[in-house]
Amino acid sequence: MERRSRVVSRIAHTTCVQAPRAMPAGTWWRELPDGFAGEPLDFDLARVDRLRVGGTAALDVLVRTSAAASIALLALPIGYNPRALKAALGDRSFYEEMALSADPGRFFTPPTEHAPVRVRRARPAGFKPPHGVCESLKFESTFVPRNPRVREGYLRHGRNRFAHVQYWRHLHGPRPTIVAIHGFGAEMYALNQWFMAMPWFYERLGFDVALFNLPFHGRRQTRFSPFSGHGFFAGGPARINEAFAQAVHDFRSLCAYLRERRGVEHIGVSGVSLGGHTTALLAACEPSLAFAIPNVPVVSIADIILEWEPLGAIMRAGLKVLGLSITDARRLLAVSSPLTYAPRLPRERLMVIGGVGDRMAPPKHSRILWDHWGRPRLHWFPGGHILHLDRGAYLREIERFVRDLGFGGEAR
Repeated sequence: MERRSRVVSRIAHTTCVQAPRAMPAGTWWRELPDGFAGEPLDFDLARVDRLRVGGTAALDVLVRTSAAASIALLALPIGYNPRALKAALGDRSFYEEMALSADPGRFFTPPTEHAPVRVRRARPAGFKPPHGVCESLKFESTFVPRNPRVREGYLRHGRNRFAHVQYWRHLHGPRPTIVAIHGFGAEMYALNQWFMAMPWFYERLGFDVALFNLPFHGRRQTRFSPFSGHGFFAGGPARINEAFAQAVHDFRSLCAYLRERRGVEHIGVSGVSLGGHTTALLAACEPSLAFAIPNVPVVSIADIILEWEPLGAIMRAGLKVLGLSITDARRLLAVSSPLTYAPRLPRERLMVIGGVGDRMAPPKHSRILWDHWGRPRLHWFPGGHILHLDRGAYLREIERFVRDLGFGGEAR
């Protein structure tokens, strides 16, 4: 099994290295081909790997279709009706001006003050950190949306005003810490500690671990939210931009707390899917990070929607009626895309993980981010978005990566 994983990673990586650049020169949201969402990224795989990739891809399509239908039914009527879209189109120049600067500090402003953090012992779901404690951290977000048009309505969501983190720390610390960021609608701690292999980081590598809760997810959901993450997208393009800005803002507040109050010297980040997108943004905003590892990341929300049927069909029809193009859709969201900014971390502190069979965040997103970042360390696994086959192989690759950086705790 490990041999096959190495073959997949080697072939995929070699294919990408030999391929021409995927990241266009100039302004990416204008220069990226209109058909980017439909472009395949072919991998020369052995037969057994093709079978495994095909099976995981089929599962992704099933889950993707269900999720897309829920978003189309419960989110589009709120934030993407004709009146809401007319208001959103008025924001194009506001957001694009900041995106064109290519300066993340124009939009992702750092916290200037930090609210007190409430700490209480928590009962962990599933894994119980040996020789350590599990704590629940809660603090009020000091984030204020940049866009004055949506500011009052955004701040009205009281539950989203409080950030939540589950923190596993060793008794003899502080240790180097990894912060894990979940994907869309998947903030459950019990799920993420398994899906993102957090016990492995805690026990094998000796890290302390923090599980970070994205805005509008879990306990941060809006009052009448029908599902976790609904509020992240239901408010239209401006809501998406501001939610990513809040995620970066609150993460930086968490880092300040860990450094100033807990004495943590080294903090790294890894996120999956929507969390991978956030991780890539943090690599552009927070040079103090020890490393950033986006895992099956999304990098262009507008393009990913085109592949999530029936959302894709609805978006294409809407753009046609409004006389807009995919470039216009990208333009609305470019300010919150990691492709807009150069990473502030050096290449050796960056790593990208992609799934060959991923049909929810297709491998072309991992590929173009890797290209945009100057082609740092890359690992492909023969699985999809839901099933990460041969996960042990990429965990060992992550271990080599962080050990090469000299980042690690006291392994058991």
